[in-house]
Amino acid sequence: MAVTDEMVCFSLYSAARATTQAYRSLLAPWGLTYPQYLVLAILWHEGEQTIGSLGDAMQLDSGTLSPLVRRIEQAGYVRRTRSAHDERVVLVQLTDAGQALRAEVAPIQTRVAELAGVHDDAHRRRLIGELHGLTELLQRVASDAAAIARDDL
Repeated sequence: MAVTDEMVCFSLYSAARATTQAYRSLLAPWGLTYPQYLVLAILWHEGEQTIGSLGDAMQLDSGTLSPLVRRIEQAGYVRRTRSAHDERVVLVQLTDAGQALRAEVAPIQTRVAELAGVHDDAHRRRLIGELHGLTELLQRVASDAAAIARDDL
């Protein structure tokens, strides 16, 4: 058995890449990338967001997220505006075209889940719960390790 078959990190990496590739091929007709789709999905479900709240949800910094949102804006799916209360805050909201896109693109998540063998809600919820738990645990470990490293300086 290969070392890649024995290490959780390789399986997670492979699953993440396969997911991205599946979405890439299914989103190609709309010219969307997987991260762009994720931004749109957040906006479809949560409504208007700040760049900061989108960054938190996607775990991306504004330097990475801003160009991504700019490209979606250039495609006509979102609009960026400055907050009337604080001009440092950039708000992102769907345009009519972005809202209409939901009906066409939203079924892709079900298709990817089916391709992955996730056919029922119980399985989906269990898998999502396990992945959220793993993410929280690893983020806590990374945060603790960073705090220890700072203390050692």
